[in-house]
Amino acid sequence: MNLKDVPKIKHTDANNFFLLCGPCAIESEEMALRIAEKVVEITNKLEIPYIFKGSFKKANRSRIDSFTGIGDEKALKILKKVSDTFDIPTVTDIHEISDAALAAQYVDVLQIPAFLVRQTDLVVAAAETGKVVNLKKGQFMSPEAMKHAVQKVKDSGSDKAWITDRGTMFGYQDMIVDFRGIPTMREYAPTVLDVTHSLQQPNQSAGVTGGRPDMIETIARAGIVNHVDGLFIETHFDPANAKSDGANMLHLDNLEQLLTHLVAIRKTVNAF
Repeated sequence: MNLKDVPKIKHTDANNFFLLCGPCAIESEEMALRIAEKVVEITNKLEIPYIFKGSFKKANRSRIDSFTGIGDEKALKILKKVSDTFDIPTVTDIHEISDAALAAQYVDVLQIPAFLVRQTDLVVAAAETGKVVNLKKGQFMSPEAMKHAVQKVKDSGSDKAWITDRGTMFGYQDMIVDFRGIPTMREYAPTVLDVTHSLQQPNQSAGVTGGRPDMIETIARAGIVNHVDGLFIETHFDPANAKSDGANMLHLDNLEQLLTHLVAIRKTVNAF
């Protein structure tokens, strides 16, 4: 698919990577607008095509008392307000077949979580909305297996699919990015590297996922060098108190420097 097929996307002629970036979950309207405003400012300055990311609900949680959301339609309306306020596209993940039609009323890209990417009915429901479908590679799947997920979207009458690599399980409590998979998956669809989820340390005994945010730039740089089409980065102005995935998020204050470095690397790679 062509990136220009995404409504409201900017800077598509800049020959840059595109960026899916925002908080893990929508916690409030104020936090969503605050984060979006800052990322829009940075991406306009650096000419990076930008899509605001925020989960309207969190279904995959370690414990029953973990934060799951502020209410489905309330969060989706906030995503719509972000889009309208800053004239940018938005992406959110869906977990059930009924989520597809609901979320499609408010956002531009529907994301299939990694644990659910083999759920045929869910992938088909997302594709049938006509929205772009971002297929997150299962932590348990090979890069080659993702061609079947992409084919499900195509067989549903759509060519609007991306693949996002979010790391592969390495033992019980760590993730590894196998950069050999990037050229393989790019044969099937535009490929995104989910930098922050790749640095999760799941299945901790406390029931709260850990992470290695100190390695964000290392992983992101390697992705750009290996020709990923896009990057996925979760960010927050107060990661320590974020209601979901704070342990592996990038502090919002560090985003501009990171993206500045990555744009410079991209220009060097393009020169070759």
